[in-house]
Amino acid sequence: MAFTSYSTDANLIRDYIQGDEKSLELLIFKHKSKIYNFIFSKVHDSEVAEDVFQETFIKVIKTLKNGSYNEEGKFLSWVMRISHNLIIDFFRKTNRMPKFEASSDDYDVFQFIKDDSPNAENTLINKQIVNDLQKLILELPLDQKEVLNMRIYRDMSFKEIAEATGVSINTALGRMRYAIINLRKMVMDNQIFLAQ
Repeated sequence: MAFTSYSTDANLIRDYIQGDEKSLELLIFKHKSKIYNFIFSKVHDSEVAEDVFQETFIKVIKTLKNGSYNEEGKFLSWVMRISHNLIIDFFRKTNRMPKFEASSDDYDVFQFIKDDSPNAENTLINKQIVNDLQKLILELPLDQKEVLNMRIYRDMSFKEIAEATGVSINTALGRMRYAIINLRKMVMDNQIFLAQ
C-alpha cells in the first residue's frame, strides 16, 4: 500500500470518520508492525499478540465512531496506551502479573525498567512507570522512603544507610523490605503495570 503526502494520521482519521473505510485500512497498515511488535514483546505469544492487536483496533474504531477521539497528532501514542492497557488486562486475567524480585542483598526496585531495545514507545512507557513509582514512593512512611531513596537514587550500601540514619544494618534492611512490600501492595492497588 502506498501512502501519499496527505496520508497523515490526522487526515486518515478525518477521512475514516467521514465514511472512508479505506482510510482505516491505511491507518492500520501504517502502524501495524510497530504496534504488533510492541504487543508481542510483552506477551511473547503470537496468538495472544494478534488477539490484543485486534482488540486494540476494535477500541480504536469504537472511539473514532462515537466521536470521542481527541488525540490529534498523537495517534500512535494513544493506540500504544490502549494496547498497553489491554496487555495489562491479559496478564491480570491469566494471573501472570509480574512480581518484584528482591533478595536480601539487593533490592533493585527498578530492574523491570531495563529494555534491550529502546524506542520511542518504550521510552514513553518507561517514563510513565517511573512517574507512577515516584508518586507511590512519596506515600511511603518517612523511614522507608528515606532508605529506598538512599539505596536506589544515591546507590548507598546498607552499611552506609545504617550509618547515615543511625540505625543497625538489620533495621535498614527491614525498612527496605517493608518499603518493597508496601510498594508492591500500592502497585497492585493502583493497577500499575511494571513489566517492560
